[in-house]
Amino acid sequence: MNSLKKQALQICKQAKSATKTMALLDSSTKNKILKTVIDLLKSQKNQIFDANQLDLDFAKNNNLENSKIDRLIINDNSLNSIIKSLEEIINLADPVGKISYDIHRDNGLNIKRISTPIGVMLAIYEARPNVTVDISAMSIKSGNVAILKSGAEAFNSSKIFADIFQQALIQNNISRYAISFCENSDRQLVNCLLKLDKYIDVIIPRGGKSLIKAISKNTKIPLFRHLDGNCHTYINEEADFNKARKILINAKLRRVGICGATESLLVDKKIASKIIPLLINDLQEYGCEVRGDKPSQKIDNRIKPANNHDYYCEYLDKILSLKIVKNIDEAINHIAKFGSSHTESIITENPLIAQKFLQEVDSAIVMHNASTQFADGGEFGFGAEVGIATGKLHARGPVGLEQLTTFKYHVIADFAIRK
Repeated sequence: MNSLKKQALQICKQAKSATKTMALLDSSTKNKILKTVIDLLKSQKNQIFDANQLDLDFAKNNNLENSKIDRLIINDNSLNSIIKSLEEIINLADPVGKISYDIHRDNGLNIKRISTPIGVMLAIYEARPNVTVDISAMSIKSGNVAILKSGAEAFNSSKIFADIFQQALIQNNISRYAISFCENSDRQLVNCLLKLDKYIDVIIPRGGKSLIKAISKNTKIPLFRHLDGNCHTYINEEADFNKARKILINAKLRRVGICGATESLLVDKKIASKIIPLLINDLQEYGCEVRGDKPSQKIDNRIKPANNHDYYCEYLDKILSLKIVKNIDEAINHIAKFGSSHTESIITENPLIAQKFLQEVDSAIVMHNASTQFADGGEFGFGAEVGIATGKLHARGPVGLEQLTTFKYHVIADFAIRK
């Protein structure tokens, strides 16, 4: 344990040593580093695929869930998406140095509030190698330093991505410790890192509820909180059936293993008997199991019984919970009780009902006539994200560049003393 503590301390000290340089980088240098990363990703494509295959073999040998394997795969399409995301980040405005408050006071003070990097970010994640790229790129663009701790499932893919970022930093005469990768897979190393609040300014957890709860329990360091994604789609009695059917299929089944996938479906009682059989037809075409309440089972015998746990569950699989509700108020109350404050969508042609839903549902993201799978920083125009925050302090929803900055006040005077 002492050796792990030493390793953790060394990693943190090295990361901390790069913070001043990163905080002072100009936009052109940041973008140059990211352009170098793109070039390296293209030139080392085969090495990336070889490393990813090692992770896929590990996943299959250890019977990893299909949803995790899906997030693990790096192929031509996903690598092109990663490169496109980097290009979008390059084109985004630099979030550092923005003045959000500038006033001249009668007491002779000129007070400015200016955005600054947060500092050292510790990212802990599981079977998500693309997270290595997203967090590293967002960290560089926002002038921060990142320590990356990948799960064993994505170790090889994550390491080669981290190596590429370090190569890009070195080629641009910047300390490679601006992106640090924990090569020791011992889980106890994480516990050691969680104690080093003197060096780490914020934690970015990306993984299941158990991982995030364990981190929260064992650290004093602030974190972007995201427990799970029990997202809801609510089909209101004034919904367009054609829209509702297409949106639901996309929201649930485009990718079942992401946190923005719809896990719970709510349907108004007035339209339940008409639309539910159509929805079950659609869902069963894709092999999706539906678990519902007794009223919904009476409408369609293909629906399996749901218990209380189902309405809390983030399945990350081809399973959907269903409940018939009396009206929008019952839908909102159901979401408040069973939801995870992530993303909820209403399908309706009534703008007043839609507005009520948007105002009263207390989740990070609320939508009208849109698939919950749009809960993504890239789709929001952020280029990428480091996660979806479901807490209410500092950041909420997709955590993009602006959320990776804090601020400080510049107070300027010619000569000012307080009476």
